[in-house]
Amino acid sequence: MRTVLAALLLILTACARGGDRLDVPKGTPVVLISIDTLRADHLPAYGYRGVETPALDGLRKDGVLFEKAYSPTPLTFPAHSSLLTGVLPAVHGVRDNVGYRLDKAKIEKGELPFLPWLLKQQGYATGGAVSAYVLQGKGGLSTGFDLYEDAIEFRTNTGLGGLQRPGTETLDRARSWLESVKDGPFFLFFHLYEPHTPYEPAEPFASRYASKYDGEIATADRIVGDLLADLKRLGLYDKALIVLVSDHGEGLGDHVEKEHGVLLYDEAIHVPMILKLPDSQLSGSTVEKPAQLTDVAPTVLSLLGMTVPPALKGMPLLDLLQEKAPVRRIYSETFYPRIHFGWSELTSLADGRHHYIESPDPELYDLAADPDERTNVLSRERRLFAEMRKEMSGYDRRLAPPAAVDEESRQAMMALGYIGSGVGDVEGPLPDPKSRIASLGDLKLAFEHSARKEHAQAVEAYRRVLAVNPNMSDAWEFLGHALQALGRTGEALEAYREGLRVSHGSPTIAVAAASLYFDLGQLDEAASHARMALTSHPSFAHGLLAQIALRRKDLDGAEREARLAMNDESLRVGPMITLAEVLHARGRYEEALDLTRRAVEVYNRREAKDPDLIQGLSLIRGKILADMGDATGAEASFLQEIRLFPADYRAYSNLAVLYAVSGRPERVGPTLKQMVEASPTPASYAEAVKTLRALHDPGSAASLLRFALGKYPGSPELLALGRG
Repeated sequence: MRTVLAALLLILTACARGGDRLDVPKGTPVVLISIDTLRADHLPAYGYRGVETPALDGLRKDGVLFEKAYSPTPLTFPAHSSLLTGVLPAVHGVRDNVGYRLDKAKIEKGELPFLPWLLKQQGYATGGAVSAYVLQGKGGLSTGFDLYEDAIEFRTNTGLGGLQRPGTETLDRARSWLESVKDGPFFLFFHLYEPHTPYEPAEPFASRYASKYDGEIATADRIVGDLLADLKRLGLYDKALIVLVSDHGEGLGDHVEKEHGVLLYDEAIHVPMILKLPDSQLSGSTVEKPAQLTDVAPTVLSLLGMTVPPALKGMPLLDLLQEKAPVRRIYSETFYPRIHFGWSELTSLADGRHHYIESPDPELYDLAADPDERTNVLSRERRLFAEMRKEMSGYDRRLAPPAAVDEESRQAMMALGYIGSGVGDVEGPLPDPKSRIASLGDLKLAFEHSARKEHAQAVEAYRRVLAVNPNMSDAWEFLGHALQALGRTGEALEAYREGLRVSHGSPTIAVAAASLYFDLGQLDEAASHARMALTSHPSFAHGLLAQIALRRKDLDGAEREARLAMNDESLRVGPMITLAEVLHARGRYEEALDLTRRAVEVYNRREAKDPDLIQGLSLIRGKILADMGDATGAEASFLQEIRLFPADYRAYSNLAVLYAVSGRPERVGPTLKQMVEASPTPASYAEAVKTLRALHDPGSAASLLRFALGKYPGSPELLALGRG
């Protein structure tokens, strides 16, 4: 009945305006809001009572709500790629958050539809602002955008999900652009990472809600409210076409999975979707027929009177208001369990009433009778099962393994044996994810040990996980991190190499291995592994290649790589620190010092202060000041670096040298002692030995080396010093 009334409302609205279509003027502003990891059934608009969302409720009142909207995959980058291209992952090629990218050349040639690019060709200003590293523009998402604000820095030893920034900061970065384009046609893509893990809701919501997930939903709602208030202040809200969606949901333990990516139950793929038309036409309407994220692009284009490319297989969302509109089965997939854990991929079809999940142990659920998907009715619905399985066979489910797409990265992976000359072997019978999902609890426990710096316990937990799931590349990666923290560098490299092997060359593991090889002085291996990550993590990879060139005294190469790491990304601190190091090495002290000041200013503008982002900043500033003759300033900078990063030995050794050359040799020994106590690792002892040798104290250096070799007899860095 509601569908019929909504269709009648559509007709009446069109007639009231004296035409046969909705009134969406040429040049209408378009705002696409994506709230990451937001379950539809955790919003009041969908009947939930556990959280208050006044901004979303207001938008729902002014717009059309789609009750049964689905994501094509419970992963951020692939889902947003489908949202903006209007095609399924098999077509745009992005099947995971890392190791894949959108093909910019295909977009620009018109072979792959991409909403920002299409709107730009029609005279729209295009701006994007995102809150998660996995949506970095280098993956192809920046194509067609005049502004794509993605200044979230990569760092090792942190899961990709943790590389994010507060939505309030993202909105601040978008505001000036919005002001600049308010008088013309524009498209704004605005992405929030709340309520993604780790759940850290802002106040007052952290205190108000027992569920941190719900607290983050309330946080996201407030940020959306701020954006909508900006639109109203600029006189844009009423005239704008606004679409609000999520990319996927969150498990929250409903089917054991706490987060998302592995399973395809309703809580993972059922997403909110609200469409607000200019002047709030059709306000308060509800659509019951299934919709999907790939419907958004054809909806925007058709409402604006633009040509809808034939490649877009979705349908304009308002067509679903028509009684004759078909009830479609919406396809979803996840290759995450296959790529990361060595388990089978999953695919599903949902029509709003039934949900079929294809796996080694297939499932069929009657959502009307069993919305929580507890009873598999496949055995008593054999005809429906056969029908849906046949329909599923029509979808392309071939998988190209994750790998770099540029030739240099691919050759680096092949040379190191992590991928073959073909697409890689990803075939074969694999376990059903739901039969192994409980082991993710052990993985989470291992992560918790790592977060508390209980590295020995973390190593034991990761090894337990890998004993059952030897193809779990994520566990190999973080096992390597834990072993490295314990100073067991040889074992850490073995873990990284195994993770690279089972993942066919994961660029995230490659950068961890590259960094460790660099610390060990194995520069050729460090460079080879850094090149594996040039496509996925270009700023970090170029920065490490700059450090390698510096170590080799290749200052021209170091500056070239450092500037590639910068790549005009003035809001990233890490590349600034690297370039400052290069300029210091070239004797351009004033330029280097100015760059450190700029890095401090950029860091201080960040709402979320993450000290890890400025590791090395006070260190290089101290080196510059020391060479400029400011011993007092240099000492203060080195002490500041030690205060912030007590386990990083580099500032101690530089401080010890400063004490020696400034006439305070009595402080050298205590400083080096403090260093090895704060960081009792082979690398730290090796640095102390090298410092003593540089200060022409071979006796103390030899004595310390003998002690260190007794403590770490198999350490490659210490053995190398012994041979030297």
